[in-house]
Amino acid sequence: MEHLALYRKYRPKTFSEVIGQEHITRAIENQIAGDKIGHAYLFTGSRGVGKTSVARIFAKAVNCQNNKSGSPCGECEVCRRLDEERDINVIEIDAASNNRVDDIREIREKVKFMPVGARYKVYIIDEVHMLTDSAFNALLKTLEEPPAHVIFILATTEVHKLPATILSRCTRFDFRLLSISDLTRVLRSVLDKEGVAYEEEALKIIAASGEGSVRDTLSIADCICAYSNDKISKEDVLKVLGTTDYQILINYFDLLLHKDIGGLLAYVDEIDKMGKNLSVFVKELSKHARNLLIVSTCKNPNEILGLPDDLVAEYIEQAKSADEKKLISYMQIFAGAENELRYTLSPRLLLETLSLSAMLGENASEAKKNSN
Repeated sequence: MEHLALYRKYRPKTFSEVIGQEHITRAIENQIAGDKIGHAYLFTGSRGVGKTSVARIFAKAVNCQNNKSGSPCGECEVCRRLDEERDINVIEIDAASNNRVDDIREIREKVKFMPVGARYKVYIIDEVHMLTDSAFNALLKTLEEPPAHVIFILATTEVHKLPATILSRCTRFDFRLLSISDLTRVLRSVLDKEGVAYEEEALKIIAASGEGSVRDTLSIADCICAYSNDKISKEDVLKVLGTTDYQILINYFDLLLHKDIGGLLAYVDEIDKMGKNLSVFVKELSKHARNLLIVSTCKNPNEILGLPDDLVAEYIEQAKSADEKKLISYMQIFAGAENELRYTLSPRLLLETLSLSAMLGENASEAKKNSN
């Protein structure tokens, strides 16, 4: 049997299954329940946060025969047709490959026809920012005054590229990146259904690597499931992702903060011999400095970090050795050199230079000059 990717297998089918976007799903449910449906919607946000999924649920809900307070029942013929991707009333268009003015003119001609066995015809245009200027102009009139039986849903990751004339004609919803705790909850639910055992700390590392995207998080989990077979451990996650154990970062920063030049150079040698990807490691150093800054300045740091309590306690203890100005300097130095590490012929030498620059308190521009 063909394997179905986790993010496709567990795509939400009702508004209640959508995680982290309650500010959007509740508003849409209220509109549908109150029969106050708009003619054009704009869904914007980072990749993998649910824009297309919510658009499909929306399309299902407006035509559902047994609508439940604005949410689709999932059981009627209309819902089944859409779940099985055979609903001719819901048209999904990828603007990245259908971005010409002729493609939009074709839509303008077809919107005139009534939906078949449904109330609305729904057009979902993904990556709408990829349309050409002439295509946007062709879409404009139809978007402003579409037939009463047509709803447009435009989805984009780059809303700043849309003309103001398009933006002004749409009801806009901004999708948020998910928190680590939300992503961990999604992972826990999916892996429980899949019958895969796991360590809680492993889930948090996967969730952090997903960087707010459900799709990215589940794709990472898919890879790790294939690697680990029966149980996902913290060690498996670190091996597959090439990421660094938190303790290595803590040890590195102990040496950095106490200005132990010899110890730090020896530790960089040890890290290099572990086979760590030094470009990834530098990115994590910048993130670690940011985490220390959070625990030293925020009242409830773990609401932001979403890490194990014992690890946060270690961060709090380590942050006592550094002031905010120093941590900001570390963030600038390590974040500024991330791209250079990908292309340098000697990543270890560059990491040593960055480490010493940070230790000696150079500013970001001086560190970058020296690393070259």
